[in-house]
Amino acid sequence: MSSENLPTSPGRKPRVAVVFGGRSSEHAISVVTAGAVLRAIDRSKYDVLPIGITTDGRWALTADEPERMAITDGVLPSVTGLAESEKGSVVLSVDPASRQVVHSEPGAVPQALGDVDVVFPVLHGPYGEDGTLQGLLELSGVPYVGAGVLSSAVGQDKEYMKRVFTSFGLPVGPYETIRPREWEQDQAGARKRIADLAAEHGWPLFVKPARAGSSMGISKVDGFEGLDEAIEEARRHDPKIIVESLLTGREIECGVLEFEDGPRASVPAWIPPVTDDGFYDFEAKYGVASAAGVVPAPITPEQTAEVQRLAVAAFEAASCEGLVRADFFLTDDGEFVINEINTLPGFTPISMYPVMWQASGVDYPELIDRLIGAALRRPTGLR
Repeated sequence: MSSENLPTSPGRKPRVAVVFGGRSSEHAISVVTAGAVLRAIDRSKYDVLPIGITTDGRWALTADEPERMAITDGVLPSVTGLAESEKGSVVLSVDPASRQVVHSEPGAVPQALGDVDVVFPVLHGPYGEDGTLQGLLELSGVPYVGAGVLSSAVGQDKEYMKRVFTSFGLPVGPYETIRPREWEQDQAGARKRIADLAAEHGWPLFVKPARAGSSMGISKVDGFEGLDEAIEEARRHDPKIIVESLLTGREIECGVLEFEDGPRASVPAWIPPVTDDGFYDFEAKYGVASAAGVVPAPITPEQTAEVQRLAVAAFEAASCEGLVRADFFLTDDGEFVINEINTLPGFTPISMYPVMWQASGVDYPELIDRLIGAALRRPTGLR
């Protein structure tokens, strides 16, 4: 049973709560993304309420100062540095008949901040992009930008993402999943499965946290020496890890955006390798090393049409809404293999999702407006 979106009061602009930060290792990148969104959102059309989530999970009222949300001289921003108080907290009502936001300070009368019409979550990783926040918003009856509970969870967990894609006939590369209990109780068995993967498909292998993004905790391993170290590095971000074989070819990304008539794909981008490790890592993505994708990707018209088709198919397979960035390998034999989807891709100035849509004729402000509009049109609840 779905709840209809509550109408705004006559003459009042829709109020957008931009929620960012969070408890994951991608906290700082979420803050950077929020700064970009706050700079671009049309203030003549929307009222905006920035809400940050600290690394320990406190919801805080934050300054609406995008210039303080950038990476400055290599220093990553945080919600703690933006919060208007050290102990105050923000609470969203879980009553679907109300969208009231309340700010509380210890020893003070709670202050009502008014209703929120839509939430724009820009949290990356666990406790934000994985369906947890989306479940809270469903309980609250508040529309929100992006994928729902199931598709957010599928998009965050690389193992189940691959299982869903396989069930829909989408091509995925060889991989093994090492669950927490297996590594803790039978490391020899886990190493054997990794060895079997390497024996069949060769080295190097990529060891990744199963539920993290922004290339956090990823290591390229050329043999058994260094494997345990790579596993422990991945497990610092997630106790469940995934090990993938090398796919030789070019990295191609494609954005999907929900329009009034359904999802459409952007022009694709090619991501050239820029690091000694040969993959698009955290430093390459966020400016510690210089990186740039090539848009449009230097591929044939037929290949462009195919990757766009596969991107939309991945969007539909995972029951996504709003937006997705789909990442592929174009192998040396000319076949596309899907690596992963990102249901809340980065919106920093150098992030590929907005760059691809800019090249497709949708500039940054229109992109933000379309995402908010899609969320406002969509009912909460089962749909």
